[in-house]
Amino acid sequence: MRRLVLPVVMALSACSLTPELVRPARPIPEVYPGQVTTDATAHGADLGWRSMFGDRRLQRLIALALENNRDLRIAVLNVEAVQAQYGIQRAAQRPAIDATGNATRQRSAANDTSNPVVPAAGQNQFGVSVGTSAFEMDLFGRVRALSDAAFARYLASDHGRRAAQIALVGAVADAYFTERLAQEQLQLSERTLADWRQSLDLARRLKAARQSSGLEVAQAEGQVATAEADVQARRRAMAQAGHALRLLVGAEIPAGLPDGLPLQAQPVVSQLPAGLPSDLLYRRPDIQQAEQALVAANADIGAARAAFFPRLSLTASLGYTSPAMGSLFDGAQRAWSFAPQLSVPLFSAGRLRAELRLAEVRKSSAVVAYERAIETAFREVADGLAGRETFAVQLEAQARAVASAERRAELSNLRYRAGTEGRLELLDAQRQLYAARQAQLDLRRSAFGSAVALYKALGGGLMDSDARL
Repeated sequence: MRRLVLPVVMALSACSLTPELVRPARPIPEVYPGQVTTDATAHGADLGWRSMFGDRRLQRLIALALENNRDLRIAVLNVEAVQAQYGIQRAAQRPAIDATGNATRQRSAANDTSNPVVPAAGQNQFGVSVGTSAFEMDLFGRVRALSDAAFARYLASDHGRRAAQIALVGAVADAYFTERLAQEQLQLSERTLADWRQSLDLARRLKAARQSSGLEVAQAEGQVATAEADVQARRRAMAQAGHALRLLVGAEIPAGLPDGLPLQAQPVVSQLPAGLPSDLLYRRPDIQQAEQALVAANADIGAARAAFFPRLSLTASLGYTSPAMGSLFDGAQRAWSFAPQLSVPLFSAGRLRAELRLAEVRKSSAVVAYERAIETAFREVADGLAGRETFAVQLEAQARAVASAERRAELSNLRYRAGTEGRLELLDAQRQLYAARQAQLDLRRSAFGSAVALYKALGGGLMDSDARL
């Protein structure tokens, strides 16, 4: 009979009440909108961020951010914390063995109460033992389900760290391009302000010579005031962009970094291969994070189900006990104990059912979060592809608009000096040229932002060098 106990216990411990995890169908189309052909040999996520962003100054800033950014440090520490929690939960599957030594001295009352002369007796007790206490035999997989859930949460936290790194690389690139935009717009505003101040000085001289009216002077003064206000706005934008960049880097930006390239010369890869939407399931860490959260929620259901069934815990020890220290380790003083305990839940006022229902609801919520992560990733890639297809054409059209505005401003200036055109036309041409150049800078910045967004959406930013295909 005793020989059957261990096989029966082992068989019961192999039971698992965790339901089979059925992942929901992908709530996205098979291809991206407008995508006709797919290059299966390349993917944007395989492009290292050093190849994606060729500006050496930007490369140094990204490297500094990966070393010093506080948010990324927190993500790394969260991974370590969840890993420790998994180690704690996994250890519950094995018995904990403790070595214990004890010594007891007690005084008891005398047995003969009729003779008060007899003193009370003193007793000593010494003991040494090795054993385990309250080790739960995992009959229905409760402990194993909790361990599986902890492991899935550890994987989810690691995917969260990788997602944080991708977001950081993209954020540093965005902040850098915003700083470059603010700097170039400030330079354009300062050049324009200098030109318009010369025009105002000329208008005042003509007014003093009675060759123009005060209306032209007022218009020139208004134009200069507008440019002065614009310069201050650009300086504020540049300072704020610098503050945002320093926050992302996590340290003061060193003075010896390479000079940054202008927006027009930025070597940013914009034509990124997107692959199929199904690639996002293993390219995007946030989707993998949501998937592991679903795995953990499913394992929690198994633990909640197992709580309805009996629990068998074992306490056992082997050692020596003796009333005298000198004879503690004699063979005759050997002692052992074996105390199994079986507990069966009889009444819990609905607590166990409520815990099971809570686990099921959390799994349903994890399913929705998983589907939402996939849908969000699909939309981000689709938006990036739409930007990839349209920004090049828009930039070309804006370049033509700037060239046209430059020709008009040049011709208006010649006609004004020849006396065939009034100052109103010249001022209008100058304002149009200034607005066209500012819009061109904004458009270049938006195009780089779209390329960065597509790179992040595809799961790029985890490697500094290109993947070997």
